[in-house]
Amino acid sequence: MGKILVMGGTGAMGVYLVPFLEDLGYEVHVTTRSNIQRTQCSNIKWIIGNAKEIDFLNSLLKSNYDVIVDFMKYSTKEFEDRVDLLLNATNQYVFLSTYRVFADSQTPLTESSPRLLDVSKDKVFLTTDEYSLAKARQEDILMFSGKSNWTIVRPSITYSTNRFQLGTLEANVIMHRGLQGLPIIFSEEMLAKQTTMTWAGDAAKFIALLIGNDQALLNDFNVVTNETRTWAEVYNIYKDEIGLKLNVVSLKKYINITEKEYQIKYDRMFDRIMDNTKILVTTGVRPDSLVGLQIGLRKEIQNFLKKPIIKNHNYSLNGRIDRITGTRISLKGSNVKDKLKYVKSFLLL
Repeated sequence: MGKILVMGGTGAMGVYLVPFLEDLGYEVHVTTRSNIQRTQCSNIKWIIGNAKEIDFLNSLLKSNYDVIVDFMKYSTKEFEDRVDLLLNATNQYVFLSTYRVFADSQTPLTESSPRLLDVSKDKVFLTTDEYSLAKARQEDILMFSGKSNWTIVRPSITYSTNRFQLGTLEANVIMHRGLQGLPIIFSEEMLAKQTTMTWAGDAAKFIALLIGNDQALLNDFNVVTNETRTWAEVYNIYKDEIGLKLNVVSLKKYINITEKEYQIKYDRMFDRIMDNTKILVTTGVRPDSLVGLQIGLRKEIQNFLKKPIIKNHNYSLNGRIDRITGTRISLKGSNVKDKLKYVKSFLLL
């Protein structure tokens, strides 16, 4: 079938994509910075290293890969410095963008919907390389590269065994606090907003079926479900499964505490309704085969609870939340540096 390089393939979607590709008969090489024991399979090779380091990348690309799937997060400058190298090294380069590139819309978002980069009037925002803008600029770099071997995919919010989201909060806060019986905070204004959350396994299936697909070249796809739920509905799943408690605060306070102004203002405060017609037609996936949020998120939470491991603790954010909620998260097992982060944030030093 061919050889595929998956750069950064141990994240939410990668954990599903890699075995999908192996099942399809590909030889899969996966880069990871984590030097932990992984299941050895005859067609999967784990390569330890940081794929953003140019020397490491050059050594990787000495091998001939039929396809490169790139999950790495770049600044626009970093991408400019690497794009020719990546495009010249493969027959198909699959670039992971995001649904966050799109502006607000009163109709479901298609691949041709306006992007924030193109229509935003916020001059300060446009001077930044914020995630949604960086991804849009990197899409443009590919589209104007003069090459024809690229495919752009835009997942919506994805959830997986090692990735849970609620608003702008991640697993390292949601699960950390939920398992200790402590509340999170959430914006009152955001609770009624609609969001699209796609099971990472479905997003990975879409990506796998675009590989080697001639219709995918020189093309972009929203690899998403078209199911929408309010953030209040999403919260209720966490409440049912882990007893997660909620302190409702104003939008201004939520922004101050989470320090995610642009993500909130230009995504989470939009009603995000997606149209996935193009990816369904191109891959032949049936809409009724996609996993619904009520089933998928509950299943992933239950899988997590069998072996709950919290990665990348955010002690600074937990400190700010505890200050607002009058609670105290356990610092058991944390080092001195992390304890200081927590205390400084709690005291707003």
